[in-house]
Parts: sequence; structure tokens; C-alpha cells
Amino acid sequence: MELFNTFFIGGYECADHINRSGERVNLLKETQHDIRVLEDYQALIAIGIKTVREGVCWSAVETSPGVFDFSEVHNRMLAAEKLGIQQIWDLIHFGYPDGIYPTHPHFCKRFVQLCEAFALFYKANTKEPLFVVPINEISFLSWHSGDVRGTVPFAVNSGWDIKYHLCKAAILGIKMLKNVRPECRIIMVEPLVKIHVSDFQNEVHELNENQFQAMDIIGGRMCPELGGAEDFLDILGFNYYWNCQWEVNGEPLVWPDKEQKRMPFSELLQMAYERYNKPVFISETGHFGTGRVDWLEEIIEECVLAKDNGVDLRGICIYPVTDRPDWDNLSSYCQCGIWDLDQNANRIAHQEYVDAVIKAQTDLKEKQTVLNQFDFSLKYWQK
Repeated sequence: MELFNTFFIGGYECADHINRSGERVNLLKETQHDIRVLEDYQALIAIGIKTVREGVCWSAVETSPGVFDFSEVHNRMLAAEKLGIQQIWDLIHFGYPDGIYPTHPHFCKRFVQLCEAFALFYKANTKEPLFVVPINEISFLSWHSGDVRGTVPFAVNSGWDIKYHLCKAAILGIKMLKNVRPECRIIMVEPLVKIHVSDFQNEVHELNENQFQAMDIIGGRMCPELGGAEDFLDILGFNYYWNCQWEVNGEPLVWPDKEQKRMPFSELLQMAYERYNKPVFISETGHFGTGRVDWLEEIIEECVLAKDNGVDLRGICIYPVTDRPDWDNLSSYCQCGIWDLDQNANRIAHQEYVDAVIKAQTDLKEKQTVLNQFDFSLKYWQK
């Protein structure tokens, strides 16, 4: 049974946190996806993609503590319903309402209220199945906010504390989501990384294991006092970019990898899959500038290898669909989308990237057809 409408998925940047300058970021508004959603969805459909990742932007929908306005979210839901688009919803994509943060005494209560309000709203306004990411990239967010002062609470040496409280909130939120919508599909999204070093292998093994702490906690494998459960690990998303492999000193391994220092992505993906044995998908991947096409081609090749090696891979999310600005400099765009943006946020197709996305879908369909025919023939001759 397929989880998603299409194997390829489009992701829209929805970060809404406070940046290092103390300014609130809202990339839905910066990219004008909130008001150009029909245009954006029609463009995706034209290249064969009918599943998307979206975000509610908690800081925008909670107008005062415990009071929610999902009208803008509803506009995107209506656009999806009109065009036959499947949506995956992030509830936290790095941002929280003003005045709270993961270790705040009211954080869990407020997050559970968000989960309840959104699940009830969704239930009242659509019959579509609910796919929800409670908290996007807990591992990254705990480091970004708890170790390097990237966002609230702008802390250092507090990454584990932030991670523990984010996992606590996620578990409580999942329980509420399941209470309101028992059939909803919970998706955990985490970075997939590899830290390299020639010496101190035991230390590096532990560093590499840390990337799985959030999933392990929510799955009840760590910190059982928080109430995690294996059933909460329903679908697993892994984000992977060029800088997800680095030396133990923090220096990213260069890409393209002409010296073959990097672990093949297919092996990383297989390792993660075998740890949990749950359906997985690439929840974010992409590159920037002229490297976009080469990156996609490499990822497709590695995903084919992973599937051939038994990984239950259900999709690849190209992230972002439209270009985005830098969090800490909103006037600087990254040239990383399928569509770049001009000064008026008009969508400008990166044609080579568009062509590569279309070709990748065709190639994967042809390969799957061959595999299906082989499987049918094998079953026939086994009779």
C-alpha cells in the first residue's frame, strides 16, 4: 500500500522561529507561498508531484495563549482539495509563540493545546487522512537553540536539556493527536548524518548514535519515564544535505566527493532503516546553485541502491520547492528551489532542475515496472 500520492514530494519552507537578530522569521510569507498556494500547487502538478510538506506556523496560528486561528491554513487545505494534493503538516518547524520555549513550564501544555486544536479543526474541515510531523528535526533544533544560540532560548551547553523537553512535548502531543484522530499518521523527521574521524572510534560512534536519540526517546527506547512508545514511530523521515557528513572537528566533507571520503547515502539510509524497520522517506533533500541537478541525480542513484538492498523507501521530498532567504539575512536568497524567486517573488523555473525532476520520476517508474515484471515472472515459474 502506498503512503503518498506520488513518490516525489515537494516541500515548502515554513520556518517561523526568531533568528539570531531577534527578528521573527516567517518563510511562508517571505516566499509568498501563503498567497500563491494555488499557483505553486499547479506548478508542482505540471511536473508530476501531488504530495507536499507544509507547516501550520505555530507562532502565527496561536493568536493568544490557547486561542487559535487556522484560517490561512484552511486556505491551503482548500487549494489542496481543489487540485488533489496530499498534505503533510508540520506543527513545529523551529518556531514557537512569543514568550515560550521548550524548557518553559507552560511549553508542553501549550503544545498539547495546539495539537488538540489542529486535530479538531482538521477533523471538522476535511475527510482527508491526517499526516502530521509533531516537531521537525528535534536533534537539529535542540542543537541550534541549546548549543549555538541560533534561536530561543539562545542557550549554550543545553542541547540535551532542550532535546529532552522537545521529546516530552512531542510524546504528549502525539497522544493528544491520537486521541482526537486515532487513525492519523505520525511522521518523525530527523537529520541523517555521519561524523568521520580516523582515531577515537568509540567516541565518534557515540557521536553518531546521538542523532537517533529523539526517535529512540519517542519510540520508548530511551527515557521511558516520558512515556514514548514504538507505535509513535509510524513513518520515519530523514533529511539529508551535502553538509550532513563532517569531520569530528566540525569541518564538512566536500561535495562532490571526488576523493570518496563520504559514506554512500544508500548505506546511511540502510543503517537507519534497519535500526527501526519502519517505512521511511527522504523528508528533505536538495542543493543550491549549479549543483542542484548533480545532487538530485546522486540522491536518486543512492535511493535506487537502498531500495534494491531492501529499504522500505516510500518517497523523496525535494526541499524547498521555491527558493528561500537565509534565516539570518532575509534579503539573501539561496538559489536552492525548483523555482527561484525574483524581487517580486515571481516563480522562475530552474529549467535544468525541472527537467531533472521529471526525468528522475520517469526513470524510477521504468525501473519499478521492470522489477514488477521480474517479480511476476519469478512467481509464475515458482508455481
